[in-house]
Amino acid sequence: MKLTDKLEILADAAKYDASCASSGAPKRSSIGKDGIGATSGMGICHSYTPDGRCVSLLKILLTNFCIYDCQYCVNRRSSDVPRARFAVNEVVRLTTDFYLRNYIDGLFLSSGIIRSADYTMEQLVEVARQLRETHHFRGYIHLKTIPDADPALLEAAGRYADRLSVNIELPTEASIAHLAPEKSIHTIKLAMGAIRTKLDQKAEEPKAPKFAPAGQSTQLIVGADASDDKTILDTAETLYGSYKLKRVYYSAFSPIPQSPKSVPLQPPPMMREHRLYQADFLMRGYGFQASELMPAAGNLALDIDPKLAWALAHREHFPLDLNRAEANMIARVPGIGLRNAKRLVELRRLRAIRYVDLTRLRCSMKKIAPFIVTVDYRPRQDGASSELLRRAMAEAPSQQMALWPALQAA
Repeated sequence: MKLTDKLEILADAAKYDASCASSGAPKRSSIGKDGIGATSGMGICHSYTPDGRCVSLLKILLTNFCIYDCQYCVNRRSSDVPRARFAVNEVVRLTTDFYLRNYIDGLFLSSGIIRSADYTMEQLVEVARQLRETHHFRGYIHLKTIPDADPALLEAAGRYADRLSVNIELPTEASIAHLAPEKSIHTIKLAMGAIRTKLDQKAEEPKAPKFAPAGQSTQLIVGADASDDKTILDTAETLYGSYKLKRVYYSAFSPIPQSPKSVPLQPPPMMREHRLYQADFLMRGYGFQASELMPAAGNLALDIDPKLAWALAHREHFPLDLNRAEANMIARVPGIGLRNAKRLVELRRLRAIRYVDLTRLRCSMKKIAPFIVTVDYRPRQDGASSELLRRAMAEAPSQQMALWPALQAA
């Protein structure tokens, strides 16, 4: 098979993995040094796939052959898709050639499981080793780790890669047992724990060998099983706390040709994935707990964002006096972000905050107006019901793009 044909198959097969962002990588440059490449430490973004996903790196699979039969995966053992496999030297060559042509700034490499977990992981590590040691590649490398692989291989991967990821895919042990019976949530968490231990050791001893400086991440598939958003967010919160993940990524399930009956025939709304990302950001950046955003079973609202939903459910905190409230509460006002909350606190040290100050900060005034008090403004709809405010601020539904339009049209 020609290299270009392999690239077409294995790049397309990699598009389902969302956990490929590069934020958090240390800054490196080959200027004045041997080798090629650089990282900015701020994330890389070059182009987008037809379904709207960002392709920031050379994002490929080493192979889409797989001995596992995960029901939600297009590359499962029983799937009737074109198969291909790169040799180690082919991935190395593609990465260096693409970088020299200014197509990419790094590599995201995953793989189906072939022969065994250890054999597959050895191949992934060898790609990274050759790039770093033979070609002195200083760009970004993200490796998908195989949970069942020998811990020594995970340690070797961390020496060469900027970020490692162990995809848990499904939020509950029951779902994994049902849809991916060859996988074990126990081994997945053991791998996450081993990576966290190495990261903690590096943090405690700066002179220790480098290990995955951009940390670890994981991915949860949304809509492949019956798990609701509360279950997904509770799982994400546990993963953040237990394994110090940099990010949990969410990927809306996309039905594929000849899908098994164990998975849905229709995708979930893409807005559901978007709302989970918004809720995740509130947990990571704003101090929200999953139980605050989802106090009961069910899914996040699709017509309003999670922050607005929380504010409408807790009207006892509003309207909030911006000249008296603490910064963390100001940041919980719909339409005010962390940066503007800090600016408002700094401003009121000089003078009282006025309504016009919020417009100058380009806050979302439609969202803010019912929830704030300033020295010259108090909302007229202070007594309006939450349901009335929700109808006024609800977003229009959007059309979801499909990975397999012909299948979903049928």
